[in-house]
Amino acid sequence: MRNRAPGSRKTKEEMNSVQVEVGGKTISLETGRMAKQADGAVLVRCGDAVVLVSATMREDVREGQDFFPLTVDVEERHYAAGKIPGGFIKRESRPSEKAILSARQIDRPIRPLFTKGFMNEVHIVATTLSVDFENSYDVLATLGASAALTLSRIPFEGPIGSVRMGRIDGQYVVNPTLQEVQEESDFDLVVTGTRDAIVMVEAGAKQVSEAVVVEALRIAHAEIQKLIDVQLELQRLCGKPKWDVPAYVVDEGVLAEVRSGFGAALEAATQVPDKKARQDATSAAKKAAVAALVSEDADPERLTQVKRALAKVEKDLVRRRIAVQKVRPDGRATDEVRPISCEVGLIPRTHGSALFTRGETQALSLLTLGGTGEFQRIDGLGIEDKKRYIHHYNFPPYSVGETGFMRGPKRRDIGHGALAERALLPVLPDEVEFPYTIRIVSEILESNGSSSMASVCGSTLSLMDAGVHISAPVAGTAMGLIKEGDDYVILTDIAGVEDHLGDMDFKVAGTAEGITALQMDIKITGVTFEILTEALEQARKARLHILQKMLETIAEPRSELSQWAPRIFSIQINPDQIGLIIGKGGETIRGMTDEFGADIDIQEDGTIFICAPDEESAEGVMNRIASMTKEIEVGDVFTGRVVKTTDFGAFVELKKGTDGLLHISRLGQKGERVKSVEDVVSRGDTVTVEVVEIDKARNRIGLTLLKKPDAE
Repeated sequence: MRNRAPGSRKTKEEMNSVQVEVGGKTISLETGRMAKQADGAVLVRCGDAVVLVSATMREDVREGQDFFPLTVDVEERHYAAGKIPGGFIKRESRPSEKAILSARQIDRPIRPLFTKGFMNEVHIVATTLSVDFENSYDVLATLGASAALTLSRIPFEGPIGSVRMGRIDGQYVVNPTLQEVQEESDFDLVVTGTRDAIVMVEAGAKQVSEAVVVEALRIAHAEIQKLIDVQLELQRLCGKPKWDVPAYVVDEGVLAEVRSGFGAALEAATQVPDKKARQDATSAAKKAAVAALVSEDADPERLTQVKRALAKVEKDLVRRRIAVQKVRPDGRATDEVRPISCEVGLIPRTHGSALFTRGETQALSLLTLGGTGEFQRIDGLGIEDKKRYIHHYNFPPYSVGETGFMRGPKRRDIGHGALAERALLPVLPDEVEFPYTIRIVSEILESNGSSSMASVCGSTLSLMDAGVHISAPVAGTAMGLIKEGDDYVILTDIAGVEDHLGDMDFKVAGTAEGITALQMDIKITGVTFEILTEALEQARKARLHILQKMLETIAEPRSELSQWAPRIFSIQINPDQIGLIIGKGGETIRGMTDEFGADIDIQEDGTIFICAPDEESAEGVMNRIASMTKEIEVGDVFTGRVVKTTDFGAFVELKKGTDGLLHISRLGQKGERVKSVEDVVSRGDTVTVEVVEIDKARNRIGLTLLKKPDAE
């Protein structure tokens, strides 16, 4: 090893690197070469996919701060794929949807694993340095975040590992390629776990069974152990001592005061069935406790301890009542779905609309149909460059009775919209059968738990209302878990308080045949595969119940599209004729677009989609294209313009790029001899002619005159 001065940078020989094989692919972790001023930084590589992930901690806590501020950013760089960003500004700006979803995929499993009571700000940054369009960078970024935290002094109770699962021809595949996931696999399942348990699942699937999902989770968790082992190996090589965090304690004396003086009030308040009334009653009980137990000149620590004690008493009351006494806050049975109501066709000018209400959660889903050319272009780092189904989810503050700023979608909105999109994508008709771009917007009007699953149900109804012939209706529900020691209870259709105080949020969407999407976050260890199997079965029964309620409102897709929806027709031409339809500089296709008010989208295989405001306009475009591309035969009649005259005849344009010869001998009427072509027709005249001869050898078309330019 070379000598180096104190404080100088490490040489390449001093780097620390480990590697592991997962799913037949080698994954390497390297630290000590890049980003050394971060608390932890790891370069993760699989194939030619490379991600640099850093973890940095703020040294002090801001005054008055009583929460843990964690930020996760995924920075997609177009140079990673050898691309220059599209648009006018040639640098990356706002994160793509994929980057936002990947950041959430990192945030959700690591957030519960920081030592309780730790309040220092932590920032995770994952930067894509190289992508190979084969290995997805998201699971590598999650692994890198865990490794960076594990190596750092930040009090992180990991590590965790993350793998992608697929199933091809009935065989489970660990970390399949992006192309295999998109074209061959039954599902796309991302699983993240600790040594003891799975903590996060994100999946889209093609109506697979619950048993298939559970088996995939088992295989994934076994592979995750390898990723945990390799991080611990790297930690032994170069990990830093963990920062000592003062223990998070609730003062027993203060806790006793709260229980004796205000336990009964909190007990009563937390049992009010209505969400808003329960929140108001609980808030009033807590304010009364603070007023009675904290004097104006009390030490700030006293207020902190009273608030901690109130939160613990509330949590203990609700959890014990659910887990042991089997009594939910709103009085429902553990497997009971809240009352459901459905309406369709309630908004007049949209192409499809539905209002889905379940308890105090309500989603209005509105559908718009557009032409094939209105698909969303994706300027990202994946293999997908466009999509024709777009699902957007909006969660305004009024949906939970609050005020707030509305400055575009938050990360949660992006995540919930993507989940609903995955749930419905497997049942949509393909582009050949239904050549439309589909956009659904789910407006959450009320929320008390599982608004994302309400948007799935509402969107299924709006698709059917619009006349989109989906292969099967899709419904979804959110499952919860309360576990106290050996006592546990799985909850169907969880409300907000059960999500907030519970141990699991497990969203499952699917048809009567199987699962199309799921998302799971677990806050505790000890959730066994038996519990997960039970939760999936309970979710299946709830899904069938919800589907039945939906089908009572609309049993099948409407037979016809809305009168306000555009009409799309298709015509097939020889790909060699595409240039003819486009014309020089696009003049031909632009002319038809302006004349008929239609959008014309030409595919590489010669399929032309015509999106027009009405059937008459679409037929006009199709007739024009048919006449332009039709092979000319003897007996065909054309009305065309004379483009050139000669001593022996006139050339008439039959269609774009094709002329025919009107010989001088065929210009006269009933055998009449014509001395000069110009005596009958001139350049620019419009005449009606009939094809009487086709000489393919000489590439000549002979015409006869049917109607002179000045004829009535």
